[in-house]
Amino acid sequence: MSTTATTPRPDSVGDARGGPIGRFLRFPLAWMLIGLVGVGVVAGLTAQSEPVTVIPVLGAALAVVVYWAVMRFVARRRTPEIAGRRAVPEALFGAAIGLGFVAGSASIITALGGYSFTWADVDVLAVVAPVLAITCGVAVTEELMFRGFAVQALERLLGSWIALPTTALFFGLMHLLNPGATLWTSIAIGIEAGGLLGAAFLWRRNLWFVIGLHFAWNTTVALLGITVSGHVAPGLLAVDVSGPMLLTGGAFGIEGSLVTVTLGLLLAVPMLLLARRRGTLVPVRRPRP
Repeated sequence: MSTTATTPRPDSVGDARGGPIGRFLRFPLAWMLIGLVGVGVVAGLTAQSEPVTVIPVLGAALAVVVYWAVMRFVARRRTPEIAGRRAVPEALFGAAIGLGFVAGSASIITALGGYSFTWADVDVLAVVAPVLAITCGVAVTEELMFRGFAVQALERLLGSWIALPTTALFFGLMHLLNPGATLWTSIAIGIEAGGLLGAAFLWRRNLWFVIGLHFAWNTTVALLGITVSGHVAPGLLAVDVSGPMLLTGGAFGIEGSLVTVTLGLLLAVPMLLLARRRGTLVPVRRPRP
């Protein structure tokens, strides 16, 4: 059983005292909010900034630095979840799952008559480069905020089984601000993205894994020419959408499809079972008498 996954104490570094201010900053909700604000500011300043092929990637790198600094100097804990030793294989593993997830969802919807694809007459480099940069920035900053800060802070207070649905709910609510969003698409995002990405982190305890999954997911959707969470951008393919919204996702895109929600659940459940088997779930905190 991993000690870093089940108890916060062994992760702490330095002097555990530090006076009342230090104790306050080490309280999970305190460092969570500081971290959310820090990474959120970076994301807001760098998302889709010119040049769009450079600034979002630099923003992603800066967000990782902010995450490390908040965890190291505010929360006073180590950060094995962003260790460089396993970064590449974990990111590639996550990316493979994300690619398969989107490809499977799009294939089923196409087979049911919801999508049809044609090659788009576009400059490949002019399409691919901005997509890769933007999706990199989004994947890194959102995962640091939700799975890095929020999940880990809340599970230290309430346990993993409460932290997961709570962060999934807020992840879905955040996407209510997107173009074409409805209450249903918010619920769908909460289940298929908030739930799946949260389960993926609880299983692997590695942020590079969920960043890779998130990155490949958004990138594949965009390059297929499908709307990404309400945002329309040119892809390598052009998609013709027909049929009910529950099948296609409508104006919000594939993430509003019941097919995608179902596949997301089918992936999340075994991940949680594997997390339980590996002992990487934090149990519910019981109040002391």
